[in-house]
Amino acid sequence: MTHEYVTVQGGARLAYRFDGPADAPVVVLSNSLMSTMAMWEPQLPALTRHFRVLRHDTRGHGASDTTPGPYTIGFLADDVIAMLDALGLGQVHFVGLSMGGMIGQQLGAAYGDRLLSLALCDTTSEMPDSSVWKQRLETARRDGVASLAEGTIQRWFTPGFIAREPATVKRIRAGIEATGVEGYIACSCAVRDVAQTATLHLITTPTLIIAGEFDPACTVAQAEVIHREIAGSRLEVIRDAAHLSNLEQPERFNQLLTDFLLAPKR
Repeated sequence: MTHEYVTVQGGARLAYRFDGPADAPVVVLSNSLMSTMAMWEPQLPALTRHFRVLRHDTRGHGASDTTPGPYTIGFLADDVIAMLDALGLGQVHFVGLSMGGMIGQQLGAAYGDRLLSLALCDTTSEMPDSSVWKQRLETARRDGVASLAEGTIQRWFTPGFIAREPATVKRIRAGIEATGVEGYIACSCAVRDVAQTATLHLITTPTLIIAGEFDPACTVAQAEVIHREIAGSRLEVIRDAAHLSNLEQPERFNQLLTDFLLAPKR
C-alpha cells in the first residue's frame, strides 16, 4: 500500500493515505491497537462514493514512527490534530475503532470544533481491569507481540467467523505479528490507562456508537455507558460480531456508518 508522511508532535512522522474524491468532505479513520490503516479496506468502497477518506497509522503502528513511550490517549489525539493542521484540514468526520474510538472520545471532548461528526466503534471509555494489561505487556516484552496473536484473534472475532473466513483471519494475524514491541507497549499503556467517562458529557458533536454483540474486549455494556453520557448519541449493536465488527459484518457496519455520515446533522 502506498502512503505519504506528515510530521506531528516531536518531529514524529505519521503515515497517511487519501482515497476518494478530492473535493468531498473528509472522513478520518483511526485504527485499533495492533492494526494499521489496512483494517479499513472493507469500508472504502462504501465511503469513497461520498467522502474523501483519510486513513493513518497511529504512532507506534504500521509505517508511522515509534517514539519512546508510554503514550496517553490525549497525546495520540493531539497527533490527529497535528496531522489535520499539517494537511490544511478544518472540520472532519472522525471514525475510530477500539483504540481509535478512545482517541475519538478525546477529540470530541477537547476538539469538538474540529469535528462534523463522531463514530465510536467497538470501544470503551474505561478499562475496568488493568491487571490483564500487566500480563500482556510482560508477555510482549518477553516473547514478542506475535505471542499475543492467538488470544487476540479469539477476542476480535467470533468462532464462526474464524472458521468461515480463514483468509481474513490470516491477514489480521499477520498484522498483529508485525506490530513492533515498543509501539505495542507504548500504545497499550494509553489503552490500559484510559479513563474518559467523566468527560464524555463534554461531547456535543453528533455521535454514533457501534458495538459488536459478542465483543469481550469492549462490551455492549461499556458502549451503553458512552451512549448514556453523550447527549443525543445513537447506539447500534451489530449482531453476530465481536471486536472488529467492521471486518466481521462489513455490510451492516458500512450501512450504519454511511447512513449516519450522510444524515443531516443538528
